[in-house]
Amino acid sequence: MREAHAHIAQLGRSLTMVDLSGCSSRDEALEMLAGRAGVMSGDQWVLAHGARPEGWVDASGGGARWMTREELDEACGGRAVCVWCFDYHALVGSSRALKLAEIDGGTRFEHGRVEVDGDGAPTGLLLEHAALALWGAVPEPTEKERHGVVRQACAHLKALGYDEVHDLKAQGWLGSVLSDLLAAGEVDQRFALWALREDLDALMGTRASWDDRVALGGMKIFVDGTLNSRTAWVLERWADAPEDRPFGTAMMSHEEIEDSIQFAKEREVPIAAHAIGDGAVRAVLDGIEATGTQRTGHRIEHAELVDASDVARFVEMGVVCSVQPCHLLADIEALKRGCPGRLDRVLPLRELIEAGLVCGESLFFGSDVPIVRADHRDSVVAATLRRREGMDESEAIGFGQRLTEREALACFGV
Repeated sequence: MREAHAHIAQLGRSLTMVDLSGCSSRDEALEMLAGRAGVMSGDQWVLAHGARPEGWVDASGGGARWMTREELDEACGGRAVCVWCFDYHALVGSSRALKLAEIDGGTRFEHGRVEVDGDGAPTGLLLEHAALALWGAVPEPTEKERHGVVRQACAHLKALGYDEVHDLKAQGWLGSVLSDLLAAGEVDQRFALWALREDLDALMGTRASWDDRVALGGMKIFVDGTLNSRTAWVLERWADAPEDRPFGTAMMSHEEIEDSIQFAKEREVPIAAHAIGDGAVRAVLDGIEATGTQRTGHRIEHAELVDASDVARFVEMGVVCSVQPCHLLADIEALKRGCPGRLDRVLPLRELIEAGLVCGESLFFGSDVPIVRADHRDSVVAATLRRREGMDESEAIGFGQRLTEREALACFGV
């Protein structure tokens, strides 16, 4: 099988972090974090992922909310703490973490937000580039540790049946590390690597030493945010979005998209564009058309919402649609709150196939691991049932867009 959208190094790191994906309340999450902090020594960070605050319920029966930095301070004894939302586009940090990252209530980010309380002090919640700024303060694995991190991630994916893995945010060193592991017989898979613009030249500079099972895919760009954070760029306003970003957040302008495509074209590689909302999907398709780079291997990743008028453009322009149906299983409630009138536009898989995309050739499935787990069965369930197992058919999202099991498996290259 092919895992068409993974983050290998981040997966390896996540396997050692506190996993909050099974928590049903904020108190339960804080208890897990306190437990990890209690066995740590020195000035080590407490790192966690998988938080789904929209699904948390207070012990008193109240609504869901993130924990605050003060609650993290108390639970973890003042340690530096970083708790990622499952989508890795938002996190909450402790007071010490914010201090180490030099973030306070007055810090501003062009494509990010520092949430503040009534007194203008940071609550600890950071969105998009603000979250990345705090993560930048977390110590990176050493050069020696990288091999262990990558080895562990590859073994995890191999155990799930993946013989081919596409990394959609490859670090400049990843190709060399994978090649070392392949040469040593510690890894036995094929890889395609897509790097951010700032990492692309460094990655390309190491290709001469790569194993022939490692290939350069191209360049990755981020055009919008995420659905759960309501930062996905949409054509029709979110029903429950803050007034200052009713259509989500465009992380790139049309001019920046075109410039990035040209940058990749000069290096003779295609782009893979993170575009979750239908506004972002259209902007990428427009950028490809404007630069005259149709049918050169470009991909759009996620495409969780696609306007009906843009479906056929994927086929006409030779753009691969690389989606992660498994996200639907966690997003059902958020979709119903955020775009109740457009649920038929969520992952329009049937329409994409009828327009001419071919399962496994121009319509890819992946997971976005470690955002969610990489088990292919989750995407098969989501693509065929359009709801969680056990749910009534009336709870399905876009039931008319469902695929057969055979089609879903073919999208994994089976």
